[in-house]
Amino acid sequence: MRDQLSFYLNGELKTLRNVSPTQTLLRYLREDEKLCGTKEGCAEGDCGACTVMVSRLADDGSVKREAINACIRFLPSLEGTSVTTVEALSKSSEAPHLVQQKMIDHNGSQCGFCTPGFVMSLYTAYRNNVALPTGAANDLLAGNLCRCTGYGPILVAAKEIGEIAESVDQSEDDHSERAQLDEILHQDMIAFKHDGVEAFLPANSDQLAEIYAAHPEATIIAGATDVGLWVTKQHRHLQCVIFLDRVKDLASIKCKENELIIGAGATYSDATGVLAEAYPDLGELVRRIGALQVRNAGTIGGNIANGSPIGDMPPALIALGATLVLRHGDKRRELPLEKFFIDYGKQDRKTGEFVEAVRIPLTVPADDFRCYKISKRFDQDISALCGCFNIKIVDGVVCSARIAFGGMAGTPKRAASVEAALTGKPWVQDIIDVAMRAFADDFTPLSDMRASADYRLRTAQNLLMKYFLESKTPLSQTRLVGEGSVFA
Repeated sequence: MRDQLSFYLNGELKTLRNVSPTQTLLRYLREDEKLCGTKEGCAEGDCGACTVMVSRLADDGSVKREAINACIRFLPSLEGTSVTTVEALSKSSEAPHLVQQKMIDHNGSQCGFCTPGFVMSLYTAYRNNVALPTGAANDLLAGNLCRCTGYGPILVAAKEIGEIAESVDQSEDDHSERAQLDEILHQDMIAFKHDGVEAFLPANSDQLAEIYAAHPEATIIAGATDVGLWVTKQHRHLQCVIFLDRVKDLASIKCKENELIIGAGATYSDATGVLAEAYPDLGELVRRIGALQVRNAGTIGGNIANGSPIGDMPPALIALGATLVLRHGDKRRELPLEKFFIDYGKQDRKTGEFVEAVRIPLTVPADDFRCYKISKRFDQDISALCGCFNIKIVDGVVCSARIAFGGMAGTPKRAASVEAALTGKPWVQDIIDVAMRAFADDFTPLSDMRASADYRLRTAQNLLMKYFLESKTPLSQTRLVGEGSVFA
């Protein structure tokens, strides 16, 4: 067992002891290392001013590089990684990195506050040899907010950076980074205590199960896209924390003949491709969860385990008939995902039990499944409501229906009355009109800052109508973006 953290920062090995388990990377960079190019804008993972690149070894031995928000990333989660900040890109202002030079050439900066974050998002894509046509650049930069230049010049710079990145040889840098990461790779448990706060960093799911059974009061931290705000915004003091970043077997994604098994530690970015391939509309939904920095950190299991009534993944997974795998010590149990959510803030999870995986059927025809997220802006916004529909129609008759919503109740919930009003009936306008009225039997939504109760109820009804229209009309006539493909 070890009691220290080891990671690389801009190519220099850092070995830390006696650090707070909930100290953010942003504070460490600015206050301890005096690397002030990484800015604090929102302290909640929205604005991207704090973007840095984090590299780690993938299972196949390659280097996995991702842009993340340093403002909500806790130091222990960096064990075994390499962190790159904007200061490492160039040695002097006379010799900027290609990414920086392209931003200069196209006047991609005015006040400059947000610019390091944009640069680091673009630099990460460059190091990954990613092409950046306008659509890809928009997705890449959705988590970087600018309030003075506008995005036009930045998108032009991104396109040119992507064109160069596709062909540039970075093998020497790759080899050096891989060697550094391999040097600090280990499978030892890490445990330490600072100012009364205990921290555990298990290296596999068996260690995790043992620790959590012994410390059921602990807060499990995966991507910290939720827990990070407990600390930075709510100023909560966590007494015991368990980090999942090193538990690689919990992040596995297995595709079997009739189902997809996604480990609770798999991030949205890890799972997007396979989800989009199976269900294009689910891929589109994931594309709108947070921004790339959030999807690089946030996990599907975490979104389920926190029990949020407005989480976007549970309605989709419930509509697909997903099953949850829960583990306590060496014992596992499974239950339908919809039964996991009991009431607001209450889930069917026993003391010391954690979400291990979610099993998603691959038997639903992709054309039967639709996801609709309603929010005030397209990218990086919390849903007012999210409706997901899985309706099977044979010879003009509804054979089965699974309809689930988030944001309409204290938990993600199926629309049982609506399903009953549809099942066994002809797929025609008159039946849709009747079923729309049944939403009032299933949901009594609340009014809040995102939407009124009346708006939510009317919109849920209209989403059933939208599904009906889309079943008879090309998506190009009903959608402004996406058209059912995450890559559109």
